[in-house]
Amino acid sequence: MLNILLRGCNGRMGRAVSAICEGRSDTVIAAGLDTAPGRHFAYPVYALPAEFRGKADAAIDFSRPEGIEAFLDYCVRRRLPLALATTGFDAEAQTRIEAASRHIPVFQSGNMSLGVNLLTDLVRRAVSVLGEEYDVEIIERHHNQKLDAPSGTAYMLFGAASEALPYDPEPCYHRHQRRVPRPAREIGMHAVRGGTVVGEHEGILAGRAEVITL
Repeated sequence: MLNILLRGCNGRMGRAVSAICEGRSDTVIAAGLDTAPGRHFAYPVYALPAEFRGKADAAIDFSRPEGIEAFLDYCVRRRLPLALATTGFDAEAQTRIEAASRHIPVFQSGNMSLGVNLLTDLVRRAVSVLGEEYDVEIIERHHNQKLDAPSGTAYMLFGAASEALPYDPEPCYHRHQRRVPRPAREIGMHAVRGGTVVGEHEGILAGRAEVITL
């Protein structure tokens, strides 16, 4: 039996992970961590990782960037492999994550969907074939409660396109701040927020007389 410590258990994705584990015979949520009130499942919920002293074999983080340093320290101390699905980390937090990965296994992704990871690969392959003659734009849409913008998935697509280009592109978030033609070496990053949209992502490659949308 695999015992999971779930950070962000009361959030939208935390509840989804809990429901998945509840239907399995080989995995159980040993405890949840969340600063939000409420408990939706049978396992205990703690505000701080240090409050949990039970058995855990691995940790899953579907929460917010705040508090990641303390959680990383806890996972390193307890030698817990970590699946990290939280997005919106700044450069300092990302450095801490990479440092922790030298001591424990860390699987980090801006999106855990198989389809999105396939999309990321397709964007990389398309850009590598079409080259710098095509302008790349990324559009993502999410519900009106999402805090970070652009999304972690949008940054995954940006990273995939960047890897395939012979130069380091600049992300462009605010074209309204300037009145100039589009520079060649940039990638537009566009975030739409509204309603209950779970998540939609597009990679657009616009060339001479044709546009390819993934």
